[in-house]
Amino acid sequence: MAQSKYKHRPAPTRKGTVQLLVGSRKGAFRIKSDAARKTWKVASTWFLGNVVHHIVEDPRRKNYLLCAARTGHLGPTIFRSEDGGKNWKEASKPPAFAPASEGLLQRTVNHTFWLTPGHPDEMGCWYAGTSPQGLFRSRDGGRTWKPVKGLNSHPDLDLWTGGEKDGTPDGPKLHSILVDPRDARHLYVGMSGGGVFESLDTGRSWKPLNQGCSMDFSPGDLDYGHDPHCMCMAPTDPDRLWQQNHCGVYAMDREEGKWDRVGDNMPKKIGDIGFGVIVHPKDADCAFVFPMDGSGVWPRTSPNGEPAVYRTTDRGASWKRLDKGFPKQDAYWSVKRQCMAHDGHDPLGVYLGNTGGEVWGSVNGGRSWRNVASHLPHIYSVEVSGVHP
Repeated sequence: MAQSKYKHRPAPTRKGTVQLLVGSRKGAFRIKSDAARKTWKVASTWFLGNVVHHIVEDPRRKNYLLCAARTGHLGPTIFRSEDGGKNWKEASKPPAFAPASEGLLQRTVNHTFWLTPGHPDEMGCWYAGTSPQGLFRSRDGGRTWKPVKGLNSHPDLDLWTGGEKDGTPDGPKLHSILVDPRDARHLYVGMSGGGVFESLDTGRSWKPLNQGCSMDFSPGDLDYGHDPHCMCMAPTDPDRLWQQNHCGVYAMDREEGKWDRVGDNMPKKIGDIGFGVIVHPKDADCAFVFPMDGSGVWPRTSPNGEPAVYRTTDRGASWKRLDKGFPKQDAYWSVKRQCMAHDGHDPLGVYLGNTGGEVWGSVNGGRSWRNVASHLPHIYSVEVSGVHP
């Protein structure tokens, strides 16, 4: 891919209330701040008792929400609200795999895991990633969903993902759906397992994009079968990608086509294993990760029970530990792949939800942290609401 000529218009400095949309093992919550981001409260609760993997506001349409839930009576489905969560309607046709050809195993959606709004010029377009790995698209605001056949029916999909042998602990997933803001046809997805894949034709064809990634859990040097945990695109440079992988933290400049393990520069006693990664909205070289203990049997807790965010401002050449305000010991929680987010303020607000049902926030770019909500269920996702052009 040629050198990017994308010119980004810097987002305006924002001030005022921040709203966090939180998905959890037992429902969804809206957590709202005051204008100074000093006080916070749980302002709304939705779908209590049901699993909510992801809840997202459409950045193109104020107060339009989509929620991916696994309910006791409806099973895996998607709800939408056009009034900021006052009323919800279920999709008339949720994501579902096409009927399998004779003699082939029928795939069934266990849950919808990831939601991504489509290109800014494609109002009503959304993408959804499921478990097992499947990609679906809606062109009517989430009312109906169709499989993206180019991926779901690809003859090599089972080879890429391991098929029925996939042993991902919480179930195989398609996640991190990225849409190039310069070109609606240009898509990226992450599959756990499987790897990162790219399409240049709106999902009709796909190619692996895993060169440079380690795969220490499997012999050989394959371009598929990898385990990306989370991937994001820099808003100021869509050719800069960041990835938190089962095997470390990586960055890529797309024109080079190869991932660099920038997590090698993390402190060795901490390591670079984790799930979430976010990139600064105004600086493609600045990213945040939350490391976890990936040693031995993978405890998946904060290393040594001492939680901290690590930030780089130089594309991973160096990292700074940011732990002011976090517990200093005996805090054995972790942060899942959808549980880190930022707002559009200056100074930047950074937020995370943990497996202990807490939401933490920093309103100074990560330099200090405070608990903004406690006693929630196990948190699966955190998104910022109300960020519009």
